[in-house]
Amino acid sequence: MTVPPAGRRERKKAATRQTIADAALELFLEHGYDRVSIRDIADAADVSTTTVFKHFSGKEALVFDQEEDREAHLVAAVRGRPAGRDILDALRRHVRENFLAVATHPQAAGFSHLVNSTPALRAYAEHMWTRHTDALGAAIADELGVDHDDIACLALARFVLEIPTLARGRQDPAATVDAVFDILAHGWPPPRNPPAAQGS
Repeated sequence: MTVPPAGRRERKKAATRQTIADAALELFLEHGYDRVSIRDIADAADVSTTTVFKHFSGKEALVFDQEEDREAHLVAAVRGRPAGRDILDALRRHVRENFLAVATHPQAAGFSHLVNSTPALRAYAEHMWTRHTDALGAAIADELGVDHDDIACLALARFVLEIPTLARGRQDPAATVDAVFDILAHGWPPPRNPPAAQGS
């Protein structure tokens, strides 16, 4: 759960950012991503284009408006996990709670269509999670007491960060998330129907 900003100024900034993001998504869903300009979004949110760019780096960031805090939350999921909970289980819970909340949102179908039908957004979405590989890998390495460039830690981080892309659009995203985490936890499963040994 997101903690509300404490100060009045922070609350006002957060409210302005949310207003801009909501206006942008409504316009994108109604008219299509490529037909909406930053000026259109600014007018709909009743702010200047300068204000839009103070809060967002570009149009793609307006679609994925919660991206800014994603890396901090990923690292916190590892470093702030309860005693006795292993790293993989902490990351499983984090992905389920965050990605699945988006996947089951009432606007999820429209949002998915918007992303999948817009090449720029599809590419942005595919790289959005994986760009945090180094930070997440470093957090895992710190917990294990190994170097930040440890390939096992970086590989685990990269595999975990690919899971939302693999689960997006699946009939049962939660089952997909769990299936991939089970592979990471227990290894590749044996064939369901192993061939009979020769000579048997």
